[in-house]
Amino acid sequence: MTHGYPTGTGPVPQEPAGPYGTPYGGQAGVAAQPPYPFPQQHVTEPAAEPEPEPTPAPKKPGRDRYLDLLRSVALVRVVVYHLFGWAWLTVLFPSMGVMFALAGSLMARSLKRPAWSVIRSRVRRLLPPMWIFAVVALTLLFVSGWNPGDDPDQGGGSWGLVKLFNYLVPIGAPPYPFEAGDLGPLGATWAADAVGPLWYLRAYLWFVLASPLLLWAFRRAPWPTLLAPLGLTAVVGTGLVTIPGETGNAVTDFAVYGSCWVLGFAHHEGMLKQIPRYVSVSCAALVMAFGLWWASGHLGDEGWNLNNIPLAQAAWSFGFVVILLQYSPSWQELPGRLANWDKLVTLSNNRAVTIYLWHNLLIALTFPIVDLLYKLPFMQSERGVEALNSTYELWAFAFVWPLIGLVVFATGWVEDLAAKRRPRLWPNGAKGKRAETAGRARRR
Repeated sequence: MTHGYPTGTGPVPQEPAGPYGTPYGGQAGVAAQPPYPFPQQHVTEPAAEPEPEPTPAPKKPGRDRYLDLLRSVALVRVVVYHLFGWAWLTVLFPSMGVMFALAGSLMARSLKRPAWSVIRSRVRRLLPPMWIFAVVALTLLFVSGWNPGDDPDQGGGSWGLVKLFNYLVPIGAPPYPFEAGDLGPLGATWAADAVGPLWYLRAYLWFVLASPLLLWAFRRAPWPTLLAPLGLTAVVGTGLVTIPGETGNAVTDFAVYGSCWVLGFAHHEGMLKQIPRYVSVSCAALVMAFGLWWASGHLGDEGWNLNNIPLAQAAWSFGFVVILLQYSPSWQELPGRLANWDKLVTLSNNRAVTIYLWHNLLIALTFPIVDLLYKLPFMQSERGVEALNSTYELWAFAFVWPLIGLVVFATGWVEDLAAKRRPRLWPNGAKGKRAETAGRARRR
């Protein structure tokens, strides 16, 4: 280049002006193509940079529908197990471990706020629904003639009366007689069936109270905190060390499901995603295999019922939950055909405490209802009786869900009051979906 021109060429000749003083074929101030060829430098203009794609709006924080689905499956499995008594269900899907893990994940998320306010909120949400159930259960127990002060299984005297406090705040499991007095169609063991599962509320309350300390320990020493409950289960859940009474039951339950609760912390903190999937799944499978091996040598009258084998339950539940959370897809909406169950999943999660509290008492009520079918005119034949006998529990399964629905409708709104929300009779998300759709239509 010399003087601004390409070497070997002179200045580019100017195009002759048109009749109005503008170049041919152009407009004033705009270069036009000349009508004849001449040497001209071709300058390649830089390509225009593509405009950056607009950044998608951040998704609104909401519930993880995958975790909601797991909670719904766990609740259904609990109902099915308590109705049919199939021991193998404890292996197929360890509901308690799953439910404690999900609760632990939600607790870790909530503990971004001051610990005392979180504990107070969790306790407040738990107690009012339990009080409604306690009023009904204690009324039935007293009507049946039970007196906790005279019950030797409760310690007798004033100590039996003191234990009734657990119906207000379940620091321990609420007391009940193994065989209650006659209440007509209800069997003698209805109290054990109805009140027995409330141990879950005691364990849940213990975990809530311990969560600030557990989360603090987990963030400083994740692996020891995660595995310590398994080690404690090997001590108190195998008979190596025996803690008598209700305290022993509470410590054992805390140990058995403690690692699942801390796994909820690990899921929320993103620890599981930092471990290669093949490593975590392989290790989980080994722990589960150990659980089955231990169970095989400690089978009781109920066979493969892991609820009666603490160390096997702890190991199997731990590995099972690791795999479920490792593959957690974090859905904001249920995909595919699962979307058809969206309303039921929403309802069961909004009324999980109510469903768990009442389901076993309602199962006891289904049997007298099924017995009424024997009195129908067309069921009086021998063939009809045999058909009903062979499908008795299936009929009970069919009847228990409408009863659960009635209790959800009648008492579930207490959960909303406990959470300081507007009471809702049937919170399946339908109105919220319609309101969201209408809002989108207005914005368009």
